[in-house]
Amino acid sequence: LLQGPPRLFTMPEETKNAMKKRLKAEAAAKKKAEKAAAKQAADAAAGPKKAKLTVAGDAEEELDPTQYFENRTKLLSKLESEGTTTYPHKFNAKLQLGEYVSTFEPTIANGTKDEATVTSIAGRIGAIRLQGKLLFIDVKGDGVKVQIMTDAKSYAGGEDAWQQITSTLRRGDVIGVEGCPGKSKNGELSIFPSLMVLLSPCMHMVPKNGIQNVETRFRQRYLDMILDSKVQDVFKVRAACINYVRRYLDERQFLEVETPMMNTVHGGATARPFATRHNELGIDMFMRVAPELYLKMLVVGGLDRVYEIGRQFRNEGMDATHNPEFTTCEFYQAYADYNDLMDMTEEMVSGMVKEITGDYKISYTTDEGNVDIDFSPPWPRYSMMDKLKIEIEKKHPGVTVEFPDINDEPKALAYLIELCGKIGVEPKVLTVAKVTDQLVGDYIEEICVNPAFITDHPSCMSPLAKYHRSKPGMTERFELFVCKRELCNAYTELNNPVVQRQRFQEQAKQGEKDDEAMVPDESFCVALEYGLPPTGGWGMGIDRLTMFLTNKDSIREVLLFPAMKPLGHVAPKEDAPTTGLSAAPPP
Repeated sequence: LLQGPPRLFTMPEETKNAMKKRLKAEAAAKKKAEKAAAKQAADAAAGPKKAKLTVAGDAEEELDPTQYFENRTKLLSKLESEGTTTYPHKFNAKLQLGEYVSTFEPTIANGTKDEATVTSIAGRIGAIRLQGKLLFIDVKGDGVKVQIMTDAKSYAGGEDAWQQITSTLRRGDVIGVEGCPGKSKNGELSIFPSLMVLLSPCMHMVPKNGIQNVETRFRQRYLDMILDSKVQDVFKVRAACINYVRRYLDERQFLEVETPMMNTVHGGATARPFATRHNELGIDMFMRVAPELYLKMLVVGGLDRVYEIGRQFRNEGMDATHNPEFTTCEFYQAYADYNDLMDMTEEMVSGMVKEITGDYKISYTTDEGNVDIDFSPPWPRYSMMDKLKIEIEKKHPGVTVEFPDINDEPKALAYLIELCGKIGVEPKVLTVAKVTDQLVGDYIEEICVNPAFITDHPSCMSPLAKYHRSKPGMTERFELFVCKRELCNAYTELNNPVVQRQRFQEQAKQGEKDDEAMVPDESFCVALEYGLPPTGGWGMGIDRLTMFLTNKDSIREVLLFPAMKPLGHVAPKEDAPTTGLSAAPPP
């Protein structure tokens, strides 16, 4: 190949347009670099950058509850290690939240604050909201809410202190606040804080939309009350019921007393007891099913008017109206009978309903819908066996009811079984008392929506009631029913020790078929031998009354801590023994 001289390559000459673009890009890059350098110098001069305010409910509350708990634990441990007390011993709250609202709500105008007044409150955080530079925190307690309005510049402790406390707070925390009262432009009662203190942190994530699982509500009642202030209202009504009964009786010279809750004999009511053991004495004992026998012994001793408000324990089924432990009021008045007590019941209960609700009429929700209940006295009085005859014959034309002596067990039981066959009722327990009670439930209680008394029970159903003065085989007893549910039970007390022993023996025979039958109590019979004056005895269930006045369909709603089956518990196939305990020797 021929080789010639090497060829020289020259760059093409830059056009004017290309040069303009290049110079423009170089100038922009230089300006950007200068701006970045200036920002870096300014940041260095300002010192470390402050952490951004964290508001619970943003990214944190999207975490798994376990991770939330772990993060919260780490944060609180960090604060403790830095010298911050997360569980202080004391905070001087000058006003309760309810007092704060009643004091400042009427006196402060919208969009103003009273800087001359400094006070302090405490409560639980319900919500945290960040709007621009303003932080809003809702503090709840006493059934009311007060808003905290705060920002970094107005906080007395300075921006660093404000940043530290606000980044620590979460929904559910208990917080103490000192500051001046005021209102937002929208009229929201607020407090403008000069000091905020974490008093007790909430370690767990608090549900935003309440508790959806009913069982969880009852197992964690404290959480239920944190999330729904209306729950507290139920128990305020319950307390009002108890206070009214106590005031009513105190004004009539009754003496409030306390009697034993553990007994060697489970007397005073036909119910299945809870058994326990007294190790020191080496004996089996029973939780009381009723305080009745002890209270009547006090009347024998000269306390003519006594009452007790307390817990009873019955080892029976649980349903919408029954809990193993429940609260009753029982009173005993010497020289009164069941007619006097019906009059007192009308006066007490109707007066209580009027005072608490403002009216004699209330609306109550049942499975069948809303029911209007009118407590205005007087109330109807149905003699049990007479009314039962009327209602059965009304619902079953062609069936004639002629009850034999209801206390003649063999004859009466045979007749009742035959009658049940005619009207299509299947007896559950084959004793005269139980079959009669079942029929009363089906035919009389069903019509008792407004308050009504069912009176004059057979003696086989009322072992502690006095025999009727004009109706052989009956007793002077009444039960008050409201919306088909028993609310009160009362009678002229049996004070003849000979008859009382006979009644106890009859109940003992029923115990062969009925594990709720009453057992003999000889010590009570001996007390009667010293002379019990003519006496009227009365009992009312506080829980059921509260259900009516708070419109609750379950007794669990009116008990702070209702009986609950343990999680994972499997009930045994057979019932436990009804009486006695294992024969373990005393220690």
